[in-house]
Amino acid sequence: MKQFMQLELVKNNNAKGAVKPVLKNFDEQVMKRVRGFHKSMWGYYKPTRLVELKELAEWFGVKGIFVKDESSRFGLKAFKGLGGSYAIAAYLAERLGKNVEDVDFDYLTSEAVREKLGEITFATTTDGNHGRGIAWAARVFGFKSVVYMPKGTVKERAVIIANEGAAVKITDLNYDDTVRMLARDAAANGWIVMQDTSWEGYTQVPLAIMQGYTTLVDEALEELPEPATHVFAQAGVGSFAAAVQAVFVNKGQKPVFTILEAAKANCFYRSFQNNKMESVGGDLSTIMAGLACGEISPLAWDILYNYSDYVVSCRDEVTALGMRILGNPLGNDQKVIAGESGAVGAGVIGMLDKYHNLKTELGLNKDSIILLFNTEGDTYADGYRDIVWGGQLPFDYRRREE
Repeated sequence: MKQFMQLELVKNNNAKGAVKPVLKNFDEQVMKRVRGFHKSMWGYYKPTRLVELKELAEWFGVKGIFVKDESSRFGLKAFKGLGGSYAIAAYLAERLGKNVEDVDFDYLTSEAVREKLGEITFATTTDGNHGRGIAWAARVFGFKSVVYMPKGTVKERAVIIANEGAAVKITDLNYDDTVRMLARDAAANGWIVMQDTSWEGYTQVPLAIMQGYTTLVDEALEELPEPATHVFAQAGVGSFAAAVQAVFVNKGQKPVFTILEAAKANCFYRSFQNNKMESVGGDLSTIMAGLACGEISPLAWDILYNYSDYVVSCRDEVTALGMRILGNPLGNDQKVIAGESGAVGAGVIGMLDKYHNLKTELGLNKDSIILLFNTEGDTYADGYRDIVWGGQLPFDYRRREE
């Protein structure tokens, strides 16, 4: 474990490279099937951009920095619609007695399918983006949705989800306890739970959601001019990071893989410290709302514990720095609008001048190719402006501390 002022790093010394049955769920055949379905969503699907930040790379002394920018995905400003749409498609296909690879978007959104299946209500818990993705997907498939949100939820996020047609409830519980509340209420009301975390007896839907995320990884790898040496992926329950990790393993690529977490909800950091899956309870307040999850999804744990290299636990100042770096690019670099949960990777890179030994620990050098994921845009517009315009959560990035 290494401590810095705004972040802490722990190395995973237990990666064994096993769990082959789990990895098969993310192999080339699965990715082809998932992306094939997304491509059938005509009028909705198109690949998001991969942004190369040449001048930023030169500034920090590495060969390349690339950002997969999900801020335009499906018009939702976040990547979550990929998982939600594929998981709902897989569920509907199963209800119809078909394999998901044998159906397409036009068929599943047809009047005949809706008449055959009748009314269905999809339900989920969210800190924002996942719930909007489920609500949006339910609406475009022609069904209802219910979304529960934890205490501390920003009203703007709730309103945006409601505008997708969902019935929204904000609880007085943290995220993980709200998940449990939703599961109980769904059982009582006959709702179909579409959660992106797994638990005993509930793995099929979260696995389909994780598989849905592989589309964006596949897109990124198509565009990268050469393989990444370092990949940074943020984690709440870990489903997104695990999907990314699994794709790289299945493709035979072995970049240094670093998980990024909010310090107030750093369950992977604590788990890797103690070599067992641990949770974080209580108040999980952080501006990184999408990462404010204190319990790890077992599906994600099986992959990340066996293959990832590092976890970095980040205070809110880290992602605030990343938002400003991406939103105020050097020279001719393209601007990237990154929200609080999307910019944390850029924030870590932005601290390399201040914490030079972090660069050494991660093995970053002049030959390094870094891949980051901007998982959301300005999904909370006022919060984005408070940080990027107003200077909330300032950080003196230039003063080195060895």
